Amino acid sequence: MNISFSNKMSQFETLIFSELANYKKQKIAQGIEIIDLSIGSPDLPPPESVMEVLAKEVKNPYQYGYSMTGTKDLRKAITDYYAKNFDVVIQPENEIEVMMGSQDGLVHLPMVVANPGDLILVPDPGYTAYSTGISLAGATPYPMPLKEQNGFLPDLEAIPVEVRAKAKLMILNFPGNPVPVLATHEFFNTVVQFAKKHNIIVLHDFAYSELYYDEKPICFLSVEGAKDVGIEFNSLSKSFNMAGCRIGYLVGNSQIIGAYSRLKSNLDYGVFTPIQKAAVSALENSTSFSEDLRTIYKRRRDILVEGLNELGWKVDAPKASMFIWAKVPDNYTSTTFVYRLIDETGIVITPGNAFGEEGEGYVRIALVQTEELLMKAVKKLKDSQFFS
Repeated sequence: MNISFSNKMSQFETLIFSELANYKKQKIAQGIEIIDLSIGSPDLPPPESVMEVLAKEVKNPYQYGYSMTGTKDLRKAITDYYAKNFDVVIQPENEIEVMMGSQDGLVHLPMVVANPGDLILVPDPGYTAYSTGISLAGATPYPMPLKEQNGFLPDLEAIPVEVRAKAKLMILNFPGNPVPVLATHEFFNTVVQFAKKHNIIVLHDFAYSELYYDEKPICFLSVEGAKDVGIEFNSLSKSFNMAGCRIGYLVGNSQIIGAYSRLKSNLDYGVFTPIQKAAVSALENSTSFSEDLRTIYKRRRDILVEGLNELGWKVDAPKASMFIWAKVPDNYTSTTFVYRLIDETGIVITPGNAFGEEGEGYVRIALVQTEELLMKAVKKLKDSQFFS
């Protein structure tokens, strides 16, 4: 049979993560020990109360119907969480939508607001789901370079006037992935004014809101006027180690959320109710768990950053998220450096150009292994004389 696929499928290439996974399997088959710091998947369990709620609720035979939408209890928990943590008032009836992980929303939201050919402003480098959503919508991405000299914040003034006129959506992500920086109040205020002036919707991806170290990230919706122009995605995947549960939510502008809800009603029948109940437990008991989680990641960050700097690989300590964004040594591209690192040390990281052209010359390192394994990774680098 001669099977042909749609033209749109040509836009979805195999991601570097799959290529690295295959290369890693080859090395393991050769007997090489691998330390994988490439994928940002939490290696730690969720709160004990979350697992207890799940264990109890999945045994309830009346929990297996369609949930359709976010439960009343979860909407209240999200409302209370935003009020307590960010001093933001959210209306539970029309300013919240629950989804199967924030990625679900990130890839579908562009279809709600953009037509084929419309421009979408996207960070470069940026999370790979952004480009997927833009492709599904048939829209055209316009990259906003994240450069070190600008503190890795987009330069809105550099966006041409004709692009501003055609742009329908701006995607932002702070704390960022792959670039783990924080936005400032001044920047977010500028974004709100820019969006109002040019009639551009703002999507802020806040998936790493709880993973910070010395400075708490700013919630976009806490900025005056932000709810007039935008929405914010949040997730329980990284903040509460519930990545496999697939639950996230969208808060903010009621018109945008209403339109997204209309699309979503045609795509699925809601998040499994026991998972929603577990999410309520996580949000209601977030304080102590989040503090402990930040302590763990801070120790991991310090072990790796200090170890790499001692070896001569100068990297900056991130202020937030579970990633280090590091320049590759001279005379390497991002990709050649990553593969040589695997060949000589068994350490797997992600080339920065996987996240956009501006990522060339950098790599992303995920803090998703134990302190012992991170120390072992530093020792492997030292023994290999990679930086000698």
